Amino acid sequence: MPIYLVRHGETEWTVSGRHTGRTDIPLSLRGEEQARHLRVRLAPVDFARVVVSPLLRARQTAALAGLGDRAEVAPDLREYDYGDFEGWTRDQIEASWPGWDLWRDGCPGGESPDQVLSRARRLLGELRPSGSKDVALFGHGHILRAVAAAYLEQEVGLCRHLVVPVASISILGEEHSVPAIVSWGAA
Repeated sequence: MPIYLVRHGETEWTVSGRHTGRTDIPLSLRGEEQARHLRVRLAPVDFARVVVSPLLRARQTAALAGLGDRAEVAPDLREYDYGDFEGWTRDQIEASWPGWDLWRDGCPGGESPDQVLSRARRLLGELRPSGSKDVALFGHGHILRAVAAAYLEQEVGLCRHLVVPVASISILGEEHSVPAIVSWGAA
């Protein structure tokens, strides 16, 4: 089953580098434009399912990409819960916790890396009935990394090596019946 991982368009917080987990902020004007551009790229694909995070920025992206009317909301596709680090930049976190690594340390008051990977595995388990049909997931940078690691049957540490740009499309599929990354981070 090919899985298209679609990251939401730009928000004010993605521009400033602030960790945006549970804060429900909309797309910026540029983010809306990016999401409309996704429509052209996704239009040729006949998706069996379209699944979206419950957060506004992902739902807006799916709608502007022309797939919002078919989207099923999946709570497991919400972004990493950054807990006490919600709204902080990487530099602010590093000043308080030198050497911090999201994929090793998690977030105080939020989720651990293993909790995020477990959500990704559960989500993939729910998608299995789609069989060989294409599926689109509209989500966020860190949870989409975890979905990729879960799909590839890898440990959560792989996530630190995967970058998912805003308004990008990555495709998970198979090669010789082995889970594989078909395309990554195409903006």
